[in-house]
Amino acid sequence: MNDLLQQLGIADENHGAHDGNHWLETPGGAELVSVNPTTGEPIATVIQADEATYDRLMQQAQAGFEKWRLLPAPARGQVIREIGDALREKKQALGQLVSLEMGKIRTEGEGEVQEMIDICDFAVGLSRQLYGLTMHSERPGHRMYEQWHPLGVVGIVTAFNFPVAVWSWNAAIAGVCGDAMIWKPSSKTPLCAIAVQNIIQPIVARHGVEGVFSMIVGRGSSVGEKLVSDRRIPLVSATGSCRMGRRIGSVVGERLGRSLLELGGNNGIIVMEDADPNLVLRAVLFGAVGTAGQRCTSTRRLFLHESLHDEILDRLVAGYGSIKIGDPLDASTLMGPLIDEGAVDDMTAAIKQAKEEGGEILCGGNRIDGKGAFVQPTIIKAHRGMNIVREETFAPILYVFKVRDYDEALEIHNSVDQGLSSALFSTNLITAERWLSAAGSDCGIANVNIGTSGAEIGGAFGGEKDTGGGREAGSDSWKIYMRRQTVTINPTSDLPLAQGVDFGV
Repeated sequence: MNDLLQQLGIADENHGAHDGNHWLETPGGAELVSVNPTTGEPIATVIQADEATYDRLMQQAQAGFEKWRLLPAPARGQVIREIGDALREKKQALGQLVSLEMGKIRTEGEGEVQEMIDICDFAVGLSRQLYGLTMHSERPGHRMYEQWHPLGVVGIVTAFNFPVAVWSWNAAIAGVCGDAMIWKPSSKTPLCAIAVQNIIQPIVARHGVEGVFSMIVGRGSSVGEKLVSDRRIPLVSATGSCRMGRRIGSVVGERLGRSLLELGGNNGIIVMEDADPNLVLRAVLFGAVGTAGQRCTSTRRLFLHESLHDEILDRLVAGYGSIKIGDPLDASTLMGPLIDEGAVDDMTAAIKQAKEEGGEILCGGNRIDGKGAFVQPTIIKAHRGMNIVREETFAPILYVFKVRDYDEALEIHNSVDQGLSSALFSTNLITAERWLSAAGSDCGIANVNIGTSGAEIGGAFGGEKDTGGGREAGSDSWKIYMRRQTVTINPTSDLPLAQGVDFGV
């Protein structure tokens, strides 16, 4: 472990504030100990930042933005290209640190870094495609068009479950758009953020990019509140729980700022009578058990057509029994620990409530004795009257429903408050088209014959309803990081008014 930490510039004690140019030696806050969820043992200490340090970073970010915004977008793209190359060189090491500090298995940790690389590649191409529109003016000789300008300093608040990838989704695109940014990572995974800053530091130093990519580790009640309340930050992009999103959305909305919210998901898979059981089994196992159920896209509800219900459920229970749980850095492990003891308590409470509401535990349901926050992945036979199935529990709990037909499955599926990811398994074209129609899935992501997890960065990522409505990563998500400006140019000596208005002068 020491070699890994040394390779990524992680010391026994680390500073929790980087101004986009160097580490601040006196962040001013209390000590924060990062704990290995596999063993429960400390990894390293971070000195958190206080509100005064935040103000210093904000001043640096504003100064950095004033210069960065004037650099041509393709030149900004070159910086992002080199950041992507640096991540390629450190993919294995950074992926292992994600596994060490967050607990996801090695292949998922390295896969998260690959997401960072992919979004950098996407953003480099985007740097030459920040297109505006031209339109014909009704006034003779006039020309109209739209153009896009950088927005300002963007606040990025990320969650523990994707401690590095979500930063890159925002930072790579905001960077090519010409924005500066202040990143507040989760206090549960601060070392991953520190490692990212160390990786990108040589690139920003080589290009003389100051104050653009800054980072602060601090308490949400002080530094976090200051960030979301700051009128100097026109956009706050936040990933986390629905409860957190409501708070951030309210505070940012009160000051008429923008918020990009990617919040909780209560994701479901509908399996019809003509589905391929083998595809279903693989999709559900990864979707429900991957990352120990701690993805916002984790599969939490499964709707099985009555004709396939018993067969698929029996195979799922058998599959759960063969899952190897343990050290996420062991290549043979399929499920690591939950992030901490609080997550174990939340899972335990949810299972207790499920049983009280008439749910039947088919497998799992217990904590695994010993060191670390390990639990058994759990399948619960559920019914639509249970309240707990309407909530998102960040743990490997799968609620299974028996349904008569597509209409019943869709009604229950769409009845929850969250609307992130969804999937249908069917080989019937008509059923698939119904699922993808305006009367089908109400989620931001709707898949056919693939699971709810594993979104690619080329498509806009996010959800509806209590999931927040934000979109990150691909498609035209870049527009939220910029401000649109409509331009009219009059090269003539006349001054006609729109709509034929004659002012008489």
